[in-house]
Amino acid sequence: MRIDLTDKHFLVTGGGRGIGKAIVYQLLSSGASVSFTYNHGKETAELFLKNLLEQFPEKAALYQADIKDEDQSKALVDQIEKSSLGPLYGLINNAGITADAPFFSMTTDMWKDVMNTNLNGTYFLSKAVIKSFIRKKNSKIINISSVSGVRGAVGQANYGATKAAIISLTKTLALEFAKFNLQVNAIAPGFIDTEMVANMNEQDKKKIHQMIPMKRMGTPGEVADLVVFLCSENTNYMTGQTFIIDGGLTL
Repeated sequence: MRIDLTDKHFLVTGGGRGIGKAIVYQLLSSGASVSFTYNHGKETAELFLKNLLEQFPEKAALYQADIKDEDQSKALVDQIEKSSLGPLYGLINNAGITADAPFFSMTTDMWKDVMNTNLNGTYFLSKAVIKSFIRKKNSKIINISSVSGVRGAVGQANYGATKAAIISLTKTLALEFAKFNLQVNAIAPGFIDTEMVANMNEQDKKKIHQMIPMKRMGTPGEVADLVVFLCSENTNYMTGQTFIIDGGLTL
């Protein structure tokens, strides 16, 4: 299916690496303009932007932002809406962190850091765009959750709690704003072959493959393809849903 997102402008948080990086690229490849953020890893993000602009001139912009800061989130959206790329059509809440530990060993700071970035960051960015989005004919919010928010995951009490909350937030926003033709959906990836996974030893990777019915991890591009589909007009009658992409892990 050929998806054409020409003249549509999206904001992708955490777009400088991993799944976010693939989302940025796939949106641009579909004709969209993309603003994306990073918090850490400035050199990597700027190199990515440079490469993007060689292939997609004047279609991408990069911003540094700490999304768990409400004032920064508001200022970010204001700046982007006034940029040369034009008003936003969609938001992909992708940025997130982990701080895994058994519950007995998890510190309050570990809990708060993950909660503030993953859940509060999603809230702050969604709140910042919502007024402009409901004035448009159609707009899209895509929240990146996780299978850790669908089922339990040892050592991820903080992360899983945020990702489950994001699914609930998705449903609530979908209900409240359906009358404005704003579609809000979530994606829950399983094990995806990102830079984080690349640092695992081969034995741990083999264990993960054995857990997954399809016997492999997903790719960032496969998640990005689903994001692009949900950002398209093909999904204007789909809202409040969580799409699991995990190779059968949660079956």
